[in-house]
Amino acid sequence: MASPIDKGTARPGAVKSADRTVELLEVLSASDRRLTLTELHRELSYPKSSLYMLLQTLVARGWVEVDSDRGTYGIGVRALLVGTSYLDHDPVVRAAIRVMEQVRQDINETVHLARLDGADVVYLASRESEHHLRVVSRVGRRLPAHSTSLGKAVLSTRTPEEVDLILPHDLAPLTPNTVIDRAALHEQLAGFRNVGYAHEREENTPGLGCFAVALPYRNPVLDAMSCSVPLGRLTPEHERQVISALLDAARTITELLRQFGR
Repeated sequence: MASPIDKGTARPGAVKSADRTVELLEVLSASDRRLTLTELHRELSYPKSSLYMLLQTLVARGWVEVDSDRGTYGIGVRALLVGTSYLDHDPVVRAAIRVMEQVRQDINETVHLARLDGADVVYLASRESEHHLRVVSRVGRRLPAHSTSLGKAVLSTRTPEEVDLILPHDLAPLTPNTVIDRAALHEQLAGFRNVGYAHEREENTPGLGCFAVALPYRNPVLDAMSCSVPLGRLTPEHERQVISALLDAARTITELLRQFGR
């Protein structure tokens, strides 16, 4: 089971109950299905009685939902409300939304904003294309940075040594086209660093190409904006239009954030 946490990692100064609560919520949020008490016990290695009491507390508070018939647990609506609050108050999201909407109107393709979190990117905002072939909104989802143009754009702002510290030793493929050879990835990132934008074709979604630019309003860079385009309509002229729109948008967002000291 994939999980964004490292089990057993010592956390200096951590309060055990708070630490366990966060770990439990992270495991539930990372799973694509509800989990039983036994599965959670196997994943977290907490005493089963303590884990059960923790689950009951979180169910009562709305952070976890339980299917009593199946005896399974999943993330609750309270987590959604807190996540929504994070997006509502994030200055980057607020600055980017109107610019993203303008980009979507100009090129009529789906536009995303994402942030580097560990070795992944987390999608913070999306503006969908009006075309019939649409990308499902990814807000709140996380994908490996090495497989997305968003992640590649951010990674291209780092040195090769920094990239190696961020990424896991083994790079997992999401499609047959995902670049998982480390030397090839470093070469790709060097090229993106030179041109000022990143791109990928079918590295995480079959049939889609994607272009992205980093938002260098702070150092180190954490955020990037992208545009997804079905390969069937990705002509050379449309590609130039997409890249130009993204570069202009990145400059606008960066200037806005720097103006307000972000």
